[in-house]
Amino acid sequence: MEDFSACALVLAGGKGTRMHSDMPKVLKTLLGEPMLHYVYKALEPSFADRIFTIVGFGAEHVTKAFPDYSERCILQKEQLGTGHALQTAWESIKGSDCEYCFVINGDTPLVNRKSVIDFLEAVREDRADLSFITITPEEPNQFGRVIRNKAGQVTAIVEAKDYDESVYGPASGEVNAGIYCLKVSAVDSLLFSLTNENRSGEYYITDLVDLAVERDLNVTAVNCGNSIDLMGINNPLELAKAESALRERIVAELLEQGVVIHNYENVVVGPRAEVAPGAEISGPCQIFGKSILQTGAIVEANVCMRDANISQNATIRSFSHLESCEVGPECSVGPYGRLRPGAVMERGAKVGNFVEVKKSRLGPEVKASHLTYLGDSEIGAGTNIGAGTITCNYDGKNKFKTVIGEGAFIGSNTALVAPVEIGADALIGAGSTITKKVKDGELAISRSKQVNIRRRNEKS
Repeated sequence: MEDFSACALVLAGGKGTRMHSDMPKVLKTLLGEPMLHYVYKALEPSFADRIFTIVGFGAEHVTKAFPDYSERCILQKEQLGTGHALQTAWESIKGSDCEYCFVINGDTPLVNRKSVIDFLEAVREDRADLSFITITPEEPNQFGRVIRNKAGQVTAIVEAKDYDESVYGPASGEVNAGIYCLKVSAVDSLLFSLTNENRSGEYYITDLVDLAVERDLNVTAVNCGNSIDLMGINNPLELAKAESALRERIVAELLEQGVVIHNYENVVVGPRAEVAPGAEISGPCQIFGKSILQTGAIVEANVCMRDANISQNATIRSFSHLESCEVGPECSVGPYGRLRPGAVMERGAKVGNFVEVKKSRLGPEVKASHLTYLGDSEIGAGTNIGAGTITCNYDGKNKFKTVIGEGAFIGSNTALVAPVEIGADALIGAGSTITKKVKDGELAISRSKQVNIRRRNEKS
């Protein structure tokens, strides 16, 4: 579209009162990502750095969640409707020197790149002064009703709360999807003629249609049928339905690409996750954030992970939780394993039942099989960590590091009080509390002497 210049405006300033939340509606999540994330991703291929965002209620939360877009956020101090939002952004839009402005609500997370590109292509070919997308959903809900004359030309959009059948006749079922493409030079003379003479006392973008028709401008509407991809979200039920549709779409794509998914109806994979063909997932499970599953990786049921990198042929067993961690090739985690941020497992390492690892590197073939906490640690290759071992890394103010050399054997029920270093091939006796350095090859035992005392015989 070299002969067609356009910027985009995302309307994200509303509170969304029907969500009953203190956070902006556009930050409500689907599959672990704010709905605004999906809108941005749909727009990026077409608009790149020409995306403006109207923010209002909870503006600081929106800009913090999307720092890459914060420089082009425009504050709407009073939320007086979509028309007022467009007025607020108008100087920035004209300053972009783009011929057209694409306008979309930030609560349409199912919109996809193809829909955006197809709409822009239709506008480019038609060169309309004002274009918008319509849909014919089974339930029109609160969408604005589209009015056409006998010739099929659009004459108006009437908000649902203002629609009066005695005036407009029976509704056709065609509604406004809230996605527009406006010719900047044409709309410039209309925008500030909007009024708020309606039940809500707000300024509506939809009223631009009436004004454009009155002035014989070229107004077109592209009907996209009953596609749910273009529907906005106004309440928790609609959010849940959209999330379900998105989940089904992502899982279906993974299956087509060659990922093995058992009990697929209960597998949740976020939009930023990457799952290679040949990986195997069993539901129910949740895979969020920038998680990566490489070929041959196995994720069993009831696993939850976020921003986890799972290498080839690694196995994540049931009921394990992983966050911001790396699991190397042929490693094993769980069942009931927990890898917290900064945990790194190198090839063949094992974290077993009820083992928690935080900000620690486990070298190749390290084994921590049972009931253990490893925090702020560096553990050499081939070391065995006995059941009940704890790295005591926190003194109430600061965190300290534990270093264990290669081939060490840490006996069960051992407390390693950091900062402390255990040498290569060292042996720590079970039940020890280690506070001092243990050199390579040494045996360290730190426990009180056992005393056996004959019990008193009460009958004698």
